[in-house]
Amino acid sequence: MAEGYKQANIVILHKSLADDFEKFCRANDGPLPLLYRSQPGDWKCPSLRSDSDIRTDCLQYRKYEHGACTGSLKSLKEYSEQLKDMVTFYLGCSFSSEKAIQKAGIPIRNIEQKCNVSMYKTSVPCNSISMFHCNLVVTMRPIPESKLEAAVSATSGLKEAHGAPIHIGDPGLLGIQDLSKPDYGDPVHLHPGDIPVFWASGVTGVEAIINSRAPLAFTNSPECTFVTDLERGTVSSSGGAPQVHCISRDPLHFSIVSAEAAQKINTLETLIGVDPGERGIGHLRRQGELLAASLALSRAGSVLVTTGFPTHYSHQPPEENDGPPGALAIAAMLQALQKRVAMVTDRRAMELNTKIIEEAVQLGILKKPIPLLSYQRENANSALMFLCENGNPARPRFDHLVAIERAGMAADGNYYNARKVNIKHLVDPIDELFLAAQTIPGITTTGVGDGGNELGMGKVKDAVKKHIKNGDVIACDVEADFTVVAGVSNWGGYAIACALHVLRCCATHERYLRRALGCPRAPSQRPWLPALPSVPKEEKLLKALVQLGVRSGKTASLEMEVDGLPFYSTHSLMIEKLLQEAQH
Repeated sequence: MAEGYKQANIVILHKSLADDFEKFCRANDGPLPLLYRSQPGDWKCPSLRSDSDIRTDCLQYRKYEHGACTGSLKSLKEYSEQLKDMVTFYLGCSFSSEKAIQKAGIPIRNIEQKCNVSMYKTSVPCNSISMFHCNLVVTMRPIPESKLEAAVSATSGLKEAHGAPIHIGDPGLLGIQDLSKPDYGDPVHLHPGDIPVFWASGVTGVEAIINSRAPLAFTNSPECTFVTDLERGTVSSSGGAPQVHCISRDPLHFSIVSAEAAQKINTLETLIGVDPGERGIGHLRRQGELLAASLALSRAGSVLVTTGFPTHYSHQPPEENDGPPGALAIAAMLQALQKRVAMVTDRRAMELNTKIIEEAVQLGILKKPIPLLSYQRENANSALMFLCENGNPARPRFDHLVAIERAGMAADGNYYNARKVNIKHLVDPIDELFLAAQTIPGITTTGVGDGGNELGMGKVKDAVKKHIKNGDVIACDVEADFTVVAGVSNWGGYAIACALHVLRCCATHERYLRRALGCPRAPSQRPWLPALPSVPKEEKLLKALVQLGVRSGKTASLEMEVDGLPFYSTHSLMIEKLLQEAQH
């Protein structure tokens, strides 16, 4: 009924609470988009409907006293005297967007099944204002996977109907344990190939009223909304049509990004994909891996980074200088985005890496030192114990693992440099952490490399064996979920840092990260900007690595070069190009 017309949820409470409740709505405008606030005792709402009388406009109401629902009512006329001192809030409703979803050729399963939409309480806290506090309530609509992008595009511009989804994928990530048991509405059955898609719900206001324990309040019943005279308009989203990308299959999780931001990150990937060493890395590149890796890192709360390739086995230290700068660029951005970040390295290299981290802090690359760990295999459960609290796969310590220019295990169990020299005696089995992560729900992985023998490059090992010199022997056999291939691995680290900046500046993605709660960050409020790599910082870091005896990978020289390429005419230029694209 009333297809194409905006609908609203209703909250009616005492005028003494109205200002705080309005602030609560403004602080949580995803679930509570405020369409209209009445004056005390005003039963009409001329801006939404010409003949309105809120006492009778909804088919059913609920009455709340001190936080308890004490009855369902067909009319509020018997409370006319009390309503003289009460204020009505009209809040946007997702029912208003269902026609838009249908017009996009997407089935609405609850309409097909002739039932109300499913609504669930989540474990996601809203922003509290005074006595108003609660967790977010969401609606769930099953959407075929092939139609996800269309569903996001159809709703993203409808801000007064909750806008784009706030979560796509596993309900457990919202704290919802059983889709067959909604807290409001009816259970809606998924068809094969359907993905649960969650929108913020105005029923969040009901939970806020319950928790406030207001002496008297009224709401509409969740399935009985206020129908306005306003037709649903068509609004295009800023930044181009949103894109939807899968960032995890276990648990199933998709992320959202604007087309504009996605294009920027794809351009970053193209920039770092040049092959100055003419090693044939173009055959290893898979477009879109940088975007997928960055989206996964953007939602991660705790990240473990590893680097270290002891290619110079006859020198002390044997490490090359490709890897640590890229790893620190990633760590610096993660740190600035207030994520937990740690580094794991070889036990024999702990002292060297401690000094490198100290230098990074002194140079202003890192805000503070990051924990430095080592991993040794002691038994079959060592990797699980390292990655999870008490070895429990349900309690991982990290959401994401990143390997950048880290020696990777070949099919024969050995570790090889590009010249086919076995350096296994210098490498701790950190690969086991990436192998174990494949079995632990909730941990995703990224590998960054420039030759195919680095940890994580197992995803492209067939191409390595076919196109890279000595590839049949040196190819890493261990896969990462995402494989970022660069002409120099450090460039991959710089690109990831820049991509995280692009994502955080993307209004579409930023809203999805915060579940449409709180306010969007103003362009002037970007505290992570100083964490971006820069030519002066990277120049000083490379000089520090030279002082520590860390050599260029290809030539083993202690000069201002990485992989035999001069810093000033090659690496500095790449950093400038990446920054220009990211900040344009």
